[in-house]
Amino acid sequence: MAAAAEQSPARKSTVREYYEALLIALIFVNFARIFVFQAFKIPTGSMEDNLKVGDHIIVNKFIYGPKGESLLSGIFPLRDVRRGDIIVFRYPLDPDTDFVKRVIGMPGDVVTVRDKVVSINGKPLVEPYVVHDDPQIYPDQPALPEPYRSRDQFGPVTVPPGQYFAMGDNRDRSSDSRYWGTVPRSLIKGRAFMVYWSFEREPPPQGSPPSERAKELTNVLLHFFDETRWKRTFFVVDSKYHYTPGISAYGNE
Repeated sequence: MAAAAEQSPARKSTVREYYEALLIALIFVNFARIFVFQAFKIPTGSMEDNLKVGDHIIVNKFIYGPKGESLLSGIFPLRDVRRGDIIVFRYPLDPDTDFVKRVIGMPGDVVTVRDKVVSINGKPLVEPYVVHDDPQIYPDQPALPEPYRSRDQFGPVTVPPGQYFAMGDNRDRSSDSRYWGTVPRSLIKGRAFMVYWSFEREPPPQGSPPSERAKELTNVLLHFFDETRWKRTFFVVDSKYHYTPGISAYGNE
């Protein structure tokens, strides 16, 4: 009995150590998820060819942190939002929904679209990443309904202070700032950093019922090996030249 009594505190100490280690790990993971990185999956084709439907990406949430003379600003590569950045943000008309687009217009910029060509402050913007799947160009006709009215002919519009004009790379298939306005800085969550996994099947939209989630999980279990885009694994999302020239038959990578 005495020996058992002597071992009991040791066992309790071991259990406590495991508990504390698990608690610290959970705190670290939640800290990283809230402040540093976030997982996000691409539900639509608005950013193809660059980001494909079924891409699962890591979002760098720390890069746009506050800059200054603090210790953190010297350790981490903090910077402001730049033109060309692919950002994940809360949709201004429904903040519970996340969108991913490319920053095209900076605060104070005058954005114009004429015959699908984007101009910033009167100068055409060089955009080698853009895909146009629809050769038709809609005229500047106020009578046209959306999205046709603003798709190919838009502006000029001045981007307000503290806001950004965001557009999808797949210009003819993107719901973006041409239709619902600019993105406030406060709604930007971070910059798309890396594709850690890409699955050819379209994921269910955000807020889908549990039955759709279960169906998605079943598809992954059944088709993980044959429908994973292995070449896109750990694909680093660059701010500019990460597109695939000449490919708009999505899913061929």
